[in-house]
Amino acid sequence: MHDDDPTANEAATAVRRSPGRTATTVGAVAAVAVAALAVALWGTGPGNKPAAPAAGAPPGTSAVAPEDDDDSEQPDGRPLTPFDTRYPAVGRLDAGLLKAVQEAARDARADGIEFRVTSGWRTKKHQQRLLDEAVKRYGSTERARQYVSTPQKSAHVTGKAVDIGPTDADDWLIRKGARYGLCQVYNNEMWHFELLTSPGGTCPSPLTDAAG
Repeated sequence: MHDDDPTANEAATAVRRSPGRTATTVGAVAAVAVAALAVALWGTGPGNKPAAPAAGAPPGTSAVAPEDDDDSEQPDGRPLTPFDTRYPAVGRLDAGLLKAVQEAARDARADGIEFRVTSGWRTKKHQQRLLDEAVKRYGSTERARQYVSTPQKSAHVTGKAVDIGPTDADDWLIRKGARYGLCQVYNNEMWHFELLTSPGGTCPSPLTDAAG
C-alpha cells in the first residue's frame, strides 16, 4: 500500500478510532481501502475504465503502448508479425491498411509464406533520425531522399505505409497484393506497401523512388 494514499489512510484511522463498530461497518471500511488500493495500483475503479485492447489484438493482450517521443522502434531481436498490435509500429498503423495486411498475411501463410513487419508506424523523431543517417550514408540530402522521406511527407509517420519482409513475402505481395488493395509504391523498395487501390483493383505503376 502506498504511504501517501489519503483514502487508504483515512480508512485505517476510522478502524482505530471505532473499536466497537460492527463487523458490517468494518467490512465496509475495508472495502473502501481495497478500492483505493486498486485505483493506486491499476488506475481502475468507478469512472476509471482500463484501456481496451488494440484493434485486432488477441484476447488477453494489452492495449498498444501510449505514444512517446520515439516508441516506434522494433523490439530488439523480436520480429513482428501483422498481428502484433500491442507494439506501436503495428498497432498504430492505419486501420484499413492493418486489416488488409492481416488478410494478406493469412492467405500467404496458406501458401507457406510468413509476413514480417520490418517497419510500420514511426514517430517524426524516428523518421528524422532515419533521414539524417541516410544523408551521412549517401553524402547528400538529395541522394538520401531517394530512400527516405522527410517526417512531413513520410507515409510511415501517418501510419499509411508498412515495410514487409522477407523477400519471398515481398514477391508474394507484389504479385497478389492488389487483391487486398496493397501496392508496391517505389521501384527501389520492394518491401514498401500502401493502400493505393480498392481490393481487386489495379495498382498504379510504382514511382522510381521516394523522392519521386
